[in-house]
Amino acid sequence: MSNLSKAEIRKDQVQDSIEAATHAAGQVSNIVITAVGDVVKAIGGFATDLFEIREAARKARTDMGVENDEDLD
Repeated sequence: MSNLSKAEIRKDQVQDSIEAATHAAGQVSNIVITAVGDVVKAIGGFATDLFEIREAARKARTDMGVENDEDLD
């Protein structure tokens, strides 16, 4: 059994603490990055839906021979 000095024990403690903090920060970063990506995908999907709805409404107006929404009354 080796005799470790107090300084070496403290150094190991600090090193292990920094490694644990770095690992935790990496996990949190991955969670945040994934969440941001998911939000961006959801917003992009919503925007695509809005474009499709607008295009479908435009086609419906054209099929009915209507130029604008006021003519629908």
